[in-house]
Amino acid sequence: MRKVGIMGGTFNPIHNGHLMLAQKALEQFALDEVLFMPCGVPYMKADQKVEDGRIRAEMTALAIEGQPRFILSDLELTQTGNTYTYQTLKRLRAENPQTAYYFIVGADSLFHMSKWAHPEEIFADCCILAAVRDGKTTADMEDKIRVLQKEYRADICLLQTECMDISSSDIRRKIAAGESIEKDVPESVRLYIAQKGLYREEEQHGKD
Repeated sequence: MRKVGIMGGTFNPIHNGHLMLAQKALEQFALDEVLFMPCGVPYMKADQKVEDGRIRAEMTALAIEGQPRFILSDLELTQTGNTYTYQTLKRLRAENPQTAYYFIVGADSLFHMSKWAHPEEIFADCCILAAVRDGKTTADMEDKIRVLQKEYRADICLLQTECMDISSSDIRRKIAAGESIEKDVPESVRLYIAQKGLYREEEQHGKD
């Protein structure tokens, strides 16, 4: 079977932390490719201003340019209404039955997945690759994994990554404050943000 990773999120904006996680997943689990999948209407971030999907997709395409095993997917952007991970996975599995999917997440997402829509279907349809970050320790992660394995029979593996404490919300805050983001995003993304005048008007909250 082909092994395909899924790097999902709002990508508002995409940053070097996303790229590092995808690269580590690719290497450590011998994935054939990683799909970068900007979400459509993020129902869990209704209180945040999220840039138009086309803009987030363009930034994502710039960020992964030159990486042949990083693929932009507009699957969720082309759907109407709220987008749900369990529906996306079900559609992918139906269209590609000979593919095994690996959903790449950080610690914060892992600790909230039981609150996502139909988590039992998510855990049934993919392996979760979880990275230690967001102030969590390896022991914290292992404890949570045991809970999810017991409750959902979830297939979850830890990603071994170096610490890269970057979040999209911090990047938006920096831009609004006139601070540099050169170390946080690929140069092509930084130039795109500057040219479009994105994220200048207000600080936005919520870590992603």
